[in-house]
Amino acid sequence: MQWLYLAIAVVFEIAVAIAAGKAEGFKNRKWTIVTLVSGAIGTYFLSKALLTFDVGVGYAIWTSISGIGITLLGALFFGQRLNWRKAIGIAAIIIGVVGLQLSGAA
Repeated sequence: MQWLYLAIAVVFEIAVAIAAGKAEGFKNRKWTIVTLVSGAIGTYFLSKALLTFDVGVGYAIWTSISGIGITLLGALFFGQRLNWRKAIGIAAIIIGVVGLQLSGAA
């Protein structure tokens, strides 16, 4: 169940990043509300996941997978560039997350 909680937290963290970009420094009320609500929901599910995960490991997995998701969505839908250096960084993050999992993180 902790993996489901972590996955939900990742989805909402990605939503926070996208909404915060559209909130225009919290001038756009609609996107500001989406940012804050998404952040609250994501934090709730992260806290549920951290009941089982070691805090450092759970947080590292959460931020890493969220960062990858944000980077890929930025490239796919928002015209942001994804070059070979970013691809190597993403691969390194994936290797790190797999390493954390293999270490018996949960």
